[in-house]
Amino acid sequence: MDKKLIVACIGMQFGMSHVEGAMSCGAEIAAICDSNPENLRAAGERYGIPEEKRFTDYMDIVRDPRIEVVTVAVPDQQHCRLSCDLLRAGKHVLCEKPLALTREDLREIIRAADESGRKFMVGQICRFTPAFEKAKALIDDGTLGELYFVESEYAHDYMYLVDTWRSDPLRHGVIGGGCHAVDLLRWLAGDPQEVFAYGMHKLLPQVAYDDATIAVMKFDDNLAGKVFVSTGCKRNYTMRTVIYGTKGTLICDNTSPTMTLFTVGENGMATEPQTLEVQVNNHNAAKEFEVFADAIMHDKPVITDAREGAKTVEVCLSIVESSKTGKVVRPDYSF
Repeated sequence: MDKKLIVACIGMQFGMSHVEGAMSCGAEIAAICDSNPENLRAAGERYGIPEEKRFTDYMDIVRDPRIEVVTVAVPDQQHCRLSCDLLRAGKHVLCEKPLALTREDLREIIRAADESGRKFMVGQICRFTPAFEKAKALIDDGTLGELYFVESEYAHDYMYLVDTWRSDPLRHGVIGGGCHAVDLLRWLAGDPQEVFAYGMHKLLPQVAYDDATIAVMKFDDNLAGKVFVSTGCKRNYTMRTVIYGTKGTLICDNTSPTMTLFTVGENGMATEPQTLEVQVNNHNAAKEFEVFADAIMHDKPVITDAREGAKTVEVCLSIVESSKTGKVVRPDYSF
C-alpha cells in the first residue's frame, strides 16, 4: 500500500474480519464501534485496540475528520442510514451485503454515493473466494466454452439465529443470505432478464418468510440458471455451484479444497474428471479490503459499487415477488 489508510470498523459481531482485512493491508485502525459494549471489549482486546479508540456511537466516527475509510458490518436494516451518514461526511465506505432490503433504500445509498464522490463498495465476498475466482477464470479463458446453464445454492441452517435481527420479515432469506448465490451467478453469467420462483415454509415456523426458495432465471435465449436458498436445511453450510458449458462442466463450492472439472474429449464425450486444488477461504476479507484500498489509492472503479450491489438485491426482491405472486418477474436494473 502506497500510504497508510486511516480506517474505522463498525459492527464487531460480524465485522472483525474487516478489522483483520484492513490490518493485513497495513491500514491504521483508528476506531472500532459497536452498540454492544461486550462485543466492543472483546474485539478491542483481541486486536490490541485501546479503549480510547472504542466507540458505541457510530456518529463519533462520522464526526472524526481524520478517518478516511469505514467498514460497515451491522444488521442489514441499518445499512442505509449508516452508509449515507458516512458518505455525506466524506468517508469511503465498504458495506456488508446485502446493500439494503428495499428499493427505496437502494436508491438512497446510490444517490448518496454519487453525490459524495467517495468510493463505495458492497461486500459481495463470494467474488473473492478462491474457488469462485478460479471458476470465473475458467469461464473467461474459454475452458468451459459457451455457458448454457449455471446453478448455485445458499444452504445455511438459521435455527440458532431465529431470535435475532435475521427474523425481520423484511430480511427474507433470499435477500439476506441468498444474495450470495444470486450475486455469484450474476458475476459468472450476467444479469437475469426474468425470474420465476417457488417458496416453501416447513422448517422455521418462528419466521414469517419462506425458509426454502427455488428460483429459475433466464439470462438470454440460450442461458438459464437456478438458485436454491434454504435457511432451515439440515446439513453443513455450503454454496455448491455447478457451471455447464459447451466445452465442459465445473463443480465447486466455497468450503472444499478441490473442484471437479469435466472437459470434452476428441470423441465429443466428457473426459475423466480432473481434480483441481484450491485454497479454502470462505470469507476472504483481506483480498476484499486490498481491492477496495487499491481503488481508493489509485482512483480505480469499484467493481461491486452501489449500483452493482443494488442489481443483486433487485434480483432477490424479484425472486421473493415471484414466489408470492406465482408470476414471472423481470428485474428492473434502472438505478
